[in-house]
Amino acid sequence: MQDVTRDREASARLREVEERLRLAGRATNDAIWDWDFRTNHVTWNAALESAYGHKPDDVVPTGEWWLAQIHAEDRARIDASIHHVIDGGASDWTDEYRFRRADGSFADVLDRGYVIRGEDGAPIRMVGAMLDVSARKAVERRLQQERTRLVEEVKETAAERDRAEEALRQSQKMEAVGQLTGGIAHDFNNLLTGISGSLEMMQIRIAQGRVAEIDKYSVAAQGAVRRAAALTHRLLAFSRRQTLDPKPCDVNRLIFDIEELVRRTVGPSITVETVGKAGLWTTLVDTNQLENAILNLCINARDAMPEGGRITIETANKWLDGRGARERDLEPGQYVSLCVTDTGTGMTDDVAARAFDPFFTTKPLGEGTGLGLSMIYGFARQSGGQVRIYSEVGMGTTMCIYLPRYMSVEEPETVDSDPPAPTSIDGSAPARGNVLVVDDEPTIRMLVAEVAEELGYQVLEAFDGPSAMRILQAKKVIDLLITDVGLPGGMNGRQIADAALSLCPSLKILFITGYAENAVIGSGRLAPNMALITKPFAMDALAHRIREIMA
Repeated sequence: MQDVTRDREASARLREVEERLRLAGRATNDAIWDWDFRTNHVTWNAALESAYGHKPDDVVPTGEWWLAQIHAEDRARIDASIHHVIDGGASDWTDEYRFRRADGSFADVLDRGYVIRGEDGAPIRMVGAMLDVSARKAVERRLQQERTRLVEEVKETAAERDRAEEALRQSQKMEAVGQLTGGIAHDFNNLLTGISGSLEMMQIRIAQGRVAEIDKYSVAAQGAVRRAAALTHRLLAFSRRQTLDPKPCDVNRLIFDIEELVRRTVGPSITVETVGKAGLWTTLVDTNQLENAILNLCINARDAMPEGGRITIETANKWLDGRGARERDLEPGQYVSLCVTDTGTGMTDDVAARAFDPFFTTKPLGEGTGLGLSMIYGFARQSGGQVRIYSEVGMGTTMCIYLPRYMSVEEPETVDSDPPAPTSIDGSAPARGNVLVVDDEPTIRMLVAEVAEELGYQVLEAFDGPSAMRILQAKKVIDLLITDVGLPGGMNGRQIADAALSLCPSLKILFITGYAENAVIGSGRLAPNMALITKPFAMDALAHRIREIMA
C-alpha cells in the first residue's frame, strides 16, 4: 500500500514539473527540451521552430536526432560530456556547441540541462534550455580578429623598430670602421714614410760611398717597424685575432710582481696599492697580454689624475648567476675579476659608452692612439672574459677585467721579471738537422731560411701545403717544420702540421702567424712540441725561438 502511495506522489510531482516546463517554454525564447530516458522521447517547445526553423513535423523526437544536428566537429565532445553527467551521478550539465538550423547554417548555442533522478538515483529524465549565443560569439570573433590584427601590428611595429635599431647599429659600425681605417691609414702612412725614406737615404749614402752614415737610417727604419708592429698588435687585439699563449696564471702573484713597475711608470705623485684576494682562483690567460692590459689601465688612470691620486689594483673571485652574467654579457659561472680603480676625473656616460671604440680618445692630439682600451676589450673577449667600466664624474673610475676560472691542478704560470734576452744569430753555436720552411711570401721564406742556415741547419723550402707534403712524403728526415698559418693550395699551416706529425710524431713545429684564431691554438693551448711567433718579428727573436723549441 505504501509503495502505491509513493508512486502516486512521484507521478504527481512529475506532472507538476511537466506543467511548469510547459509554462516556462511559452514564456521564453530559449529552446526548452525535455528528454525522457525511459522512452528516449525528447519534447521541444515552440522556440525550436521560431529560433532555429525546425518545424515539429520535421523533428524526430529522440536524443539521436538532437545529436545529429550538432556540428560534426563538436558532436563527439558533446555526446561524451552529457553522458558523463547522466551516467556519473551528477545533476547539472552546461556546454557550448554549434547547432544546425533548418536552413543548414549553424548557430552557436549555450545549452544547460538538469538531470531528474529517481529515489534509487537512476536518471529518469533531463530538462534544459538551449540559448542562441551567435550574436555574442560573432562579437567575440570580431574582437579576437581585432586583437589578432593589433598583435600583428604590434609585431610589425616591433619588427620595424628592430630594423631601425639594426640600421642604426650598422651605421655606428660603419662609422667605427671609417674611424678605424682612417686612423690606420694616417698612422701607417707616417710609419711607411719613415721606413721608405730611411731605405732611400741608405741607398743614396751607399752610392755616395758614405757607408758610415747609414747606421742612423737603419735604426730609424727599425724603429718605425717596431711601432708598426705595436700598432698591428693592438688592432689584432681589438679584433680578437691576436696570437695568444694562454697558460694557468696566479693573478695575485702577477700583480705583486709588476707592482714596482707600475709605481715607476705612474710616477711619485700617484700612490699604488695592490689588494690580492686570499684563495684567488686560477685563470687561463696569456700573462704577457694581461700585464700589458694592467699597465695600460694604470697609465690611463694616471692620466686621469694630473694632480696626483691613488690607484688600487684588486683581485676577487666572482660567481655570476644568470642575471649577473647577463649584465656583464658573460655566461653564468665562476670568474676571476681584476679591477683597477683611480680617484681621478671619472667619465661621463657618453665617454664610457665609446671608451672601447677604436681610435677614440679624450687625450690631446698626439698624446694617445685611442687603441689602448679597445685592445684590452679584444684581449678579454678573446680570453673568454669581459671588461666593464664603472665611473662617476669627479669621483673616479674602476675598470674590471673578468676572466673565466680555470679548473686544473696544473701549477699556475709565474711571471719571470727578467726574461732572458734573445741571443744574436752570430753568437749562437752551430746546430745540426733539417728544417722545412713553408711560406707563400718569398721574402719571408728567404729570411727565415737564412736565419735557420745561420744557425747551422740544412733548409728545405715550400710555398704551399701540397709542395710541403711532397717533401715530407719523400722520406726526408725533417727535424723542425716552420710554417705560416695562412697558406694557399687548400691546406693551412695547422693541417700541414697535423699531417706531418702523422708521418713523424717527434717532429718539432714552429708556427709563423699574423693572427692565430682557432686554426693554431684550437682548444686554447699548443702541444709541447709546438711553438709560435707573431709577425712582424726580429731575426734574432726568430733565432731564439728556433733554439728554444729545438733545445
